[in-house]
Amino acid sequence: MSTDDRQIRALAAQILTLSRDDILVHLRFFDTALASLRWQERPHTLCMATDGQNCFYDPVFILQSYKKEPRYVTRCYLHLLLHCIFSHSFQYDRMETKLWDLAADIAVENVILDMKLTSVSLEQDEDAARKLSVLREDIGPLTAERIYRYLRHNPLTPREWEELTGLFTRDVHTLWKPREELEVSLEQWKKISERIKAGLKSFTRGKSGAETLEQNLEETTRDRYDYREILKHFTVIGEDITVNDEEFDYIYYTYGLEHYGNLPLIEPLEYREAHKVREFVIAIDTSASCRGPIVRAFLRKTYSLLKSGENFFHKINVHIIQCDNEVQSDTKISGDEDFERFVRYGRLNGFGATDFRPVFSYVETLRAQGEFEDLKGLIYFTDGYGIYPERMPDYEVIFAFLDEDENRAPVPPWSRKVVLDSDELEDEEEAVDEH
Repeated sequence: MSTDDRQIRALAAQILTLSRDDILVHLRFFDTALASLRWQERPHTLCMATDGQNCFYDPVFILQSYKKEPRYVTRCYLHLLLHCIFSHSFQYDRMETKLWDLAADIAVENVILDMKLTSVSLEQDEDAARKLSVLREDIGPLTAERIYRYLRHNPLTPREWEELTGLFTRDVHTLWKPREELEVSLEQWKKISERIKAGLKSFTRGKSGAETLEQNLEETTRDRYDYREILKHFTVIGEDITVNDEEFDYIYYTYGLEHYGNLPLIEPLEYREAHKVREFVIAIDTSASCRGPIVRAFLRKTYSLLKSGENFFHKINVHIIQCDNEVQSDTKISGDEDFERFVRYGRLNGFGATDFRPVFSYVETLRAQGEFEDLKGLIYFTDGYGIYPERMPDYEVIFAFLDEDENRAPVPPWSRKVVLDSDELEDEEEAVDEH
């Protein structure tokens, strides 16, 4: 290695050290996040990049950027650090990568500009701020997830794409592809984000400029619910009329047929136990906050998940009950045709106040009338603002909510909670309508 190369490497490392220290001085609650990223040289790339564990940099790029605009290196460092804090790289395999790249870049740059740190300000920030103001009017809070959905539904022209990437791109995302060998996992970054969120509240008390950072941290740290796994609680043991391969010995069976005519030695066991959904209730809160398209999307999602993987028996007994502060209707579903008819032509009734108790009372009446043989589950789709029953029923209960809401009262301890994303449900319903 030549003397010039050693000097370039040493100067680049010194600039990065100064950048890290500058971030720590102004944002001390980022200490754990900064410590989680290791520096690693990657010459001849002319960029900075992260894989969620390392901060890769080209020493020549660091020196050139610093010479052109001294604050640019610190800005890039903070930019890619926020990508990690918001776990942007861990969603890469589930997104349209080109759109997610831009959405994530816009989100972190919006946070940086909102914090008003003079030590990372750039000449183009005024232009970027004007563009962010326009986007905020159309999108609302600028989290990567919301920006991504907006870009999907509002395709950019080539000129608009060039303008936005020029204003907000700082690093390269080619290393965001999933890697199992990463030591710093998604869960670890979530813990770091939780720590930052806690530190932020005390650090910014009485100060302005941290609202967008808090919004992005809320999106990052909110609970993610695997609705498919939760619905497994609605499976029940039942009989499925098929050969039980585990208990049937074909050798003895065929031996009898060959040597004794049409007389098998062992009759096959026609019944086997299988976890299948048979009877359950879907309750729909028809208060004013639950809109028709969202309800349809929820019903389709729930029904398709319960049907997938042969979860249903050959015969099903599903009741879709609409209720605000009293039961408005009850539709019995015995198969796919019944369900499609309800989703396409059914009307929502009610739109009054919300009270969950009438549904549970009504279900008990149905059970007393013999409508259910072995009811195991009730899913209640609601905004969560209602009166919960005090008594625990003898079947599983899930309250399914739209989006997180800190003001929502906790569900009863005997029930489970799932939070669904309203934008995702609407996207799914639009996809169905297009087909």
